[in-house]
Amino acid sequence: MQDLTPAEGFDLDAAEIRVLGVLIEKSFITPDAYPLSINAITTGANQLTAREPVMSLSESEVQAAVDSLIARRLVSKRDQQSARVAKYEHLIRLRHSLPPAEQAVLAILLLRGAQTAGELRQRCERLHRFEDVAAVEAVLEHLAEKYPPLAAALPRAPGTKETRHVHLLGGDAAVQEMAEAQAGIAAAGGGRGRIAELEDELRRLREEFDALRNEFSAFRKQFD
Repeated sequence: MQDLTPAEGFDLDAAEIRVLGVLIEKSFITPDAYPLSINAITTGANQLTAREPVMSLSESEVQAAVDSLIARRLVSKRDQQSARVAKYEHLIRLRHSLPPAEQAVLAILLLRGAQTAGELRQRCERLHRFEDVAAVEAVLEHLAEKYPPLAAALPRAPGTKETRHVHLLGGDAAVQEMAEAQAGIAAAGGGRGRIAELEDELRRLREEFDALRNEFSAFRKQFD
């Protein structure tokens, strides 16, 4: 896949990333309530589940993020005669020619950070059903080949078996932060694994020592 150079012009902040992810996600799972009001976007942004990290954005922060995304032509205001409040929708499909499968994967990357293809397949279930992991990997390749690219693979951290993928909408600093976070998690996991190995080895040595001590005691009793 592509290298980790973020897409030119993409430098969304955390609030903008969360808002855009929510708008894409909700267009799939709550189509009857779409487009969304600022209140609904705020509720989605601050969910305690399926969000990494969990955030606590105010409505004013969400409105500022929406306004910025409108300026970037990633979101638009939908005028509805029957609506009492302003409602908003994402423009990812039109702006970057993304079919539903690619929208779904991008949404989950925006909402949950670096993930493996297997994790993405499972977490995309409510948005788009993938037959297998290979189908997700094909979508990730397409997102990476966009101009500008929208996703990339992180370098595989030592001790990890699977590649994790990230979106490129947050700029270089955001990508590097995700890469460092994954490396830290892998290192911590590796440390825990090594400790477990040492504990198992110590347990085995103690059992062997006890067995030898019992054998020696039995041997001594022959001469008592």
